[in-house]
Amino acid sequence: MDSDDKIEWLVNYKAMLFQLIIQSQKSLITPEQLVQEWLDVVSLLFKTNELTLYRVEHLYSGCIDVEKIARDEYDSVYQAFTAPFLKGENLPKEGNIGFKLFDDNELYLFLQVQDTLLEEFTDEQLSSFVQTTNEFSIFIKQMTFGTNNEKRYKELFNVTEKFHSSLDIEYVLGEILSTLERVFPKYTYHFLLAIDDRYKELPTEHFNFERASEEAMSAYINGKVQLEQRQGRKASILYAPLMGKQGVYGVLQVKVPIERQILESEKDFIRILANTGGSAIEKAKLYEQSRKLIADLQLINATSHQLNSTLRFTDTTQYLNDQIARFFQASAVGFVFMDDEKMEILPGSGGFFHEHEGQRYIEYAWKRIQKEKDSFFVGELAGKIEEEHLLYRSLMVVPMVHGNVLKGFCIVLKQEAYGFTFDMYKLLQSLIHHSTLGLTNAMLREELEKLVITDHLTKLFSRSYLDRSISESIAQDEEGTFLLIDIDDFKAVNDTYGHQTGDETIIQVAQLIGKTTGENDIAARWGGEELAIYFPEKSLEEGVAIAEQLVESVAHSTNPKVTISCGVAYWSKEQPSSVKVLFNQADEALYKAKKTGKNKVIICSNDQ
Repeated sequence: MDSDDKIEWLVNYKAMLFQLIIQSQKSLITPEQLVQEWLDVVSLLFKTNELTLYRVEHLYSGCIDVEKIARDEYDSVYQAFTAPFLKGENLPKEGNIGFKLFDDNELYLFLQVQDTLLEEFTDEQLSSFVQTTNEFSIFIKQMTFGTNNEKRYKELFNVTEKFHSSLDIEYVLGEILSTLERVFPKYTYHFLLAIDDRYKELPTEHFNFERASEEAMSAYINGKVQLEQRQGRKASILYAPLMGKQGVYGVLQVKVPIERQILESEKDFIRILANTGGSAIEKAKLYEQSRKLIADLQLINATSHQLNSTLRFTDTTQYLNDQIARFFQASAVGFVFMDDEKMEILPGSGGFFHEHEGQRYIEYAWKRIQKEKDSFFVGELAGKIEEEHLLYRSLMVVPMVHGNVLKGFCIVLKQEAYGFTFDMYKLLQSLIHHSTLGLTNAMLREELEKLVITDHLTKLFSRSYLDRSISESIAQDEEGTFLLIDIDDFKAVNDTYGHQTGDETIIQVAQLIGKTTGENDIAARWGGEELAIYFPEKSLEEGVAIAEQLVESVAHSTNPKVTISCGVAYWSKEQPSSVKVLFNQADEALYKAKKTGKNKVIICSNDQ
């Protein structure tokens, strides 16, 4: 090959490369296609089809998919190339000529060329080939960079549009993940979230501030991308903060294989995507918070309104129990009131708190309140309550304070550990704070009503309440029995022991009456030493049996010993009566019992 042929050979190579550049600009061609066409040019130039392009696995950061030189054989290849090209039989790869191309990304080209042709190539020609190829590589890099950038920012534009159309955090995280997997499929991703949410379908976990690496903490605190590189690890780790205007909501963790070197352009793309995603998460979080605040206020307002209505106390506590159980998905709700430091489990509390196991939870809550003087919640009760098999493992306790006085506390339980969030705990505090007044008022209202209808000495009902109750019973029931009771020789008790003992005697008889009567029966103080009992929906026989039992009980259980006389009157739909007639009949029967020996029961005859 003379000098003119050598010049023509190089000019032809440059012309063909120029033609490739023109062609790539006119048509949509990928960098991979351009490299393949370049290899076709090289094949034509060296008149061989036996050629292979290799990349160094742990150094190459481009996107061209060609054969790899593994890390363990790289040193021998690198040391063999003391010049940009090698000729001979003992090359590190198959062929008789090899070229080292692209210094920064180290590509190696090996060819098997006819020996006669190979001898014609001068070192100057081969050096010019390498130089021209490296100059052409600049265009390939620019094209690759432009193509990659165009692809990435199209993805960024598309995902940003999706972010703006959604207020769902899980959807936002899913779009971040799918975008990254399309753009950088060889990297692996994980979300370290500082928010309470859990998303089972996504690679997420709660950001552990105690165990997080220094780079992860720096990314979270400073809001800047950090790269963690540790000797001996199989991957570098990039941390990109998910940052909004009001804070950082977590960190995106990107694991880059050790053979890859992440580019600045890739870092920028991940940073922009993480920031855009962080803003979308913030918007979704604020929307969730606003909806939750509205729901919380509606719960508090509805509950306060209901509690301040004319509900009975039992209805009040039951309503509050239902609200808490529904809103917090609670397994058990209890209300405990304190009376001289004695605990009373209020009506409306869950049945569990009346059992022995429930008492353990109440005792634990009371000890903590006495010690800390404040609300508290526990995510895991194991080890805190002595119970072999804990039925409930999450707990919230809020004191009920009115006028700086501790009235009691509300206890809320859930079966699974960490079943309540901090937001739930704060809401329960607000709910109980607003409900305590309603509960106290309902209790005071019932206590006041009870005082109005209760005799102060005996704690039995008043006569006026008895009158109303009998009147209502006659109007709506089928039958009823009335007992009028008088303590025999009561004046002698007062004269012998004094009026205080006389009062104590009346109280003793009243207590025995209370033990004898049922929930629907009405025991009242008639006046002085006279007492009365009305049994709605009880037959005459049932009423007489109770009266006889009471006469016997008083005679044996009082101190000083006293006896009672009983007059019994009865009405039914077949034997209609009125309150006045019923009283007169019982009074006549009582008078007869007194006249015929006392300490007995006399039934009013129909004639009377």
